[in-house]
Amino acid sequence: MLTGAGIATSTVRLDLGEALPPVHELGGLVVLGGPMGVHDGDAFAWLAPERDLLRDAVTLDLPVLGVCLGAQQLAAALGAEVTTGPVEEVGPGQVELTGAGRIDPVFGPEYHGLSGTSVPCVHWHRDTFALPAGSAHLAATRTFPHQAFRVGRRVYGLQFHVEVDAALAERWRPLLPDGVTVSAADVARVEDTGRRLLRRFVDVSTSTVPDPASAQDTGADPATTDAGVAS
Repeated sequence: MLTGAGIATSTVRLDLGEALPPVHELGGLVVLGGPMGVHDGDAFAWLAPERDLLRDAVTLDLPVLGVCLGAQQLAAALGAEVTTGPVEEVGPGQVELTGAGRIDPVFGPEYHGLSGTSVPCVHWHRDTFALPAGSAHLAATRTFPHQAFRVGRRVYGLQFHVEVDAALAERWRPLLPDGVTVSAADVARVEDTGRRLLRRFVDVSTSTVPDPASAQDTGADPATTDAGVAS
């Protein structure tokens, strides 16, 4: 989606010891997943500096997308608690949009005012996060109510995966827990929806015109609000 929009990207592999870029060199930040957790800083020393970079990027009003561990890192960087959930949530599934999610500029247009509110995705986590103060709560599942949030206009945290295509699914296949499968049909559903969501995220991130939904929505959901890198 970024390449298609004419945006140059670079990838930093923190797990291979590559250095984080200075925040002033970034036009935006995408932080992806991994098997480690936010609180594993003793084993993975790059986790804390990554949170610092996320916090700085949000402060500078850069577009930010955190996915899975990236969403947990983003939540922690903004002062929210990250904890271990009751069970693992792994495999193909969906999330349900909240009221704020249905009017969100990235998630809301998906159903064009129709009654559907579910977004197909792939889950792969056990940790979860509280919502950062002032954020909009966008999506939930019954087991893990906090699945997505937005801060301001263009900072998003997604606990689930919508970036899965056939190539990524094939690389994941031997790593999935026993008994968990992601079929070609599952991948097709997620990729079809995910491409539209991610395209809208890029559109929102590069637009200088405030989105009408964002102008009406201050970002907070009063009923639910708790007190990899690319440039």
